[in-house]
Amino acid sequence: MKYEPTKASLRKHEVPEWFHNAKFGIFIHWGLYSVPAFAVKKLSFSESQNIEEAYYFKNNPYAEWYLNTLRISGSLTQEYHNKEYGEDFSYDKFVPIFNEELKKWKPQEWAELFKCAGAKYVVLVTKHHDGFLLWPSKYPNPFKENYSASRNIISELTNSVKDKGMKMGFYYSTSFDWSFNPEPIDDRTSDMTNGITTPEYTEYVKHHWNELIDDYEPSILWSDIGAPPLLDIFELFAEYYNRFPDGVINDRWDKIFHKDGKVLKMRRTFFYDFTTPEYESYNIIKKKKWESNRGIGNSYGYNKTEKEGDYLSSTELIRMLVDIVSKNGNLLLNVGPMPDGTIPEVQKHVLQGIGRWLEINGEGIYGTHPWERADGKTIDNSKIRFTQTKEIIYIHLLNNPKGKSVRILSLKIPQLSTITLLGYNDQLLWEQDQEDLIINIPENLIESPVYVFKV
Repeated sequence: MKYEPTKASLRKHEVPEWFHNAKFGIFIHWGLYSVPAFAVKKLSFSESQNIEEAYYFKNNPYAEWYLNTLRISGSLTQEYHNKEYGEDFSYDKFVPIFNEELKKWKPQEWAELFKCAGAKYVVLVTKHHDGFLLWPSKYPNPFKENYSASRNIISELTNSVKDKGMKMGFYYSTSFDWSFNPEPIDDRTSDMTNGITTPEYTEYVKHHWNELIDDYEPSILWSDIGAPPLLDIFELFAEYYNRFPDGVINDRWDKIFHKDGKVLKMRRTFFYDFTTPEYESYNIIKKKKWESNRGIGNSYGYNKTEKEGDYLSSTELIRMLVDIVSKNGNLLLNVGPMPDGTIPEVQKHVLQGIGRWLEINGEGIYGTHPWERADGKTIDNSKIRFTQTKEIIYIHLLNNPKGKSVRILSLKIPQLSTITLLGYNDQLLWEQDQEDLIINIPENLIESPVYVFKV
């Protein structure tokens, strides 16, 4: 079908099966902010939502917000920067440092790692809020000369990712660009009014999105913070779908109209393929497709102040993935590489752990959809999650069994059902005790982050 630039026409677009089935993707934040690699690590994202706004922005845990935090007087980032680089060392001076380190980058190694981690798609940040471009655009920054990567990161990574059979998507900061607006964001009002609204910036953004779509053919358009009010996003969406009907678009395209630091009105997009809760999840099965995104630690960009204890373990993330998938979501898990493209060992180790589990248990994740309910529990209060395919129910046990059997409360299955444990060949003995299902577990049970029973 041909899509028109109207809400009614765009709403006919259905989320493609590949995105429903993929379940797990990799997010990449890499740029100039990877050189200083600094942010206050005292706050997690969830903690930050319950404190004074000004304090949060001054102590932002996101290393990719380095330029903004640097501009806030008295911030620890400003203190660190002045001590480490000097007060006269501008953010732009990170460009030659990053480009020199970039010579060492090996995109094939990234793609191999992501494939081994079990990811089905990758989303690369092509331009974050600092405005630095990760490709040699035909539409360069009008205020900063050579404000882009010296290698075509987009092209090289896209080719490597697709060679491994994964889909490729692009993040682009559509509303914020601190090379156009030097005013710092230090409270919620300035956060709402920092986006650029000029016709010149709108054209700049439009050219970039069209260039990314035409030259690199992404499967995902991942906007952030909103869009300039003058940008015709429905026209952009229609043109994209007409070229790539199996593409998907996220929900962060809202338009904020503001003048003289005051919000005049906000216009919701009211069209998207999936929502994007950040460092959050949902407690119920959602009818609309969604994708939870987060870092392995508390930052997206590499933050060298974070130590191993600040990162989630592969066990924690596997359990999170299972929970998200049981509720119709995907997990987009971020890696923050060092300036030379090295993915820190702690992040790499986590990805490898997820991959080892998915290699055995992936059939209970990929291509599944939510069951009639997402969760359950055992008699000893161990957590249970459910997924299903057309004829199979997968029971995910999120805790180690405490005996020779597992008693799942309020779960009845057909009398002639067979039960196996993924990773083991033999059928398991089971019985129905009134409303509860009792499954005998193998004697040689190997410890696992999540045990998946196939019914």
